[in-house]
Amino acid sequence: MRADLEIIADWIPAGSRVLDLGCGDGTLLSWLRQHRNVDGLGVEINQDSIIRCIEKGVPVVQKNLDTGLTNFGDKSFDVVIMSQSLQQMKAPHKTLNEMLRIGREAIVTFPNFGYWNTRRYLFFLGRMPMSKILPYSWFDTPNIHLCTCRDFERLCRDQKARIRQSTVLDSQHQKRRAIRLLPNLLGEIAIYHVDKPHTATAQGAA
Repeated sequence: MRADLEIIADWIPAGSRVLDLGCGDGTLLSWLRQHRNVDGLGVEINQDSIIRCIEKGVPVVQKNLDTGLTNFGDKSFDVVIMSQSLQQMKAPHKTLNEMLRIGREAIVTFPNFGYWNTRRYLFFLGRMPMSKILPYSWFDTPNIHLCTCRDFERLCRDQKARIRQSTVLDSQHQKRRAIRLLPNLLGEIAIYHVDKPHTATAQGAA
């Protein structure tokens, strides 16, 4: 399982009701169902991924997330997850708001565009960066709303969302002590755990 998915799994209490948006082949939900006894449902648009979910015994529905999530009731899940997909949404701010309407908590991961190597690529080559986590050219990329850690934290403040905890991983998908000092510069993958209480106080990234 990917390193960011392992961290997400650690943040989800046993027995939770979990909705995984853009669940892929169902790897995370399958693990959570086996090891955390969660009541999980995946949402996915890719037919091949849906077949792999079914093969794993993961309940899944086919849906384009950009068309909205109105068929899910308020607080119908304990945790709503979106891993490596928020930057592909047409309206990420609306997607985050919907996640926090449907779930009591939300967990989001995304590529951090503030990562030092991304900045270096832009500065020295003057071109949109390409890497293992951002492997597409600018003209065919599904990543239409890339952001930095600071951008996401600003969005959380605007949405009155509280950041419960967060972490970032380096290019080897590892947590390093140095990253804690400058997460927006040294972290390539950002992972945020948020909710929407009546009063919210967001943490900050360097």
